[in-house]
Amino acid sequence: MLISFFSVLFLLCLLYLSMMPIVLFIDTKTNQYYLQVKGLVKASIESHEEELFRIRLQLFFLSFYFYPLRNISLGKNKKTLKSAENKKKIGKGISLEKGLRMLKSFKVKRFLFDIDTGDCILNAKLYPLFALLNYHFGGFIVNFEGRNRVELHIYSRPIYLIKSFINL
Repeated sequence: MLISFFSVLFLLCLLYLSMMPIVLFIDTKTNQYYLQVKGLVKASIESHEEELFRIRLQLFFLSFYFYPLRNISLGKNKKTLKSAENKKKIGKGISLEKGLRMLKSFKVKRFLFDIDTGDCILNAKLYPLFALLNYHFGGFIVNFEGRNRVELHIYSRPIYLIKSFINL
C-alpha cells in the first residue's frame, strides 16, 4: 500500500515536471537576461560593480550568486592528451535532424529586433530587407534615431523536448 502510494506520487511529480514551462528571456533595453523553469528555478545574468557580471540562481525562496569570471586564469594553457576513449566519444552526438526537431519544439512568444547601424545609407539598404522579413516573420525594425534593442521571449516544455528527441 505504501509503495503504491509513493510510486503514484513519484509519477505525478514526473508528470508535473514534464509540463512545467521553460522560459528564455532576453531584453537589452531593460537588461534582463534569464532562463527559468517556472515555479522551480530561475538563473539570471546581472551586472555587478566589481565583476563584469554575476549569475543569480533562485531556487524556490533561496537566492545564490555565482561569479563565473572570478576563477579564470590567463596565460596558463594545459595540454591534454587525447586517448582512444576520447576519440570514440567525439563521433557520437546529436544528429542535425534531431537538433532541428529540438529547436522546432521551442515557441517564440515575442521577438523584436530594432537596430540603427549609425550609417543612414546602410539603414536605407536594410529597410526593404526588414520589410520583407516583417511580411513573413515580424519583429524587424530599422530606425534612424540611434536605438538598438533586441527582445526575445522563447518557451518550451520538457515533454516537447523529449518528444522531439525520441520522435514519438
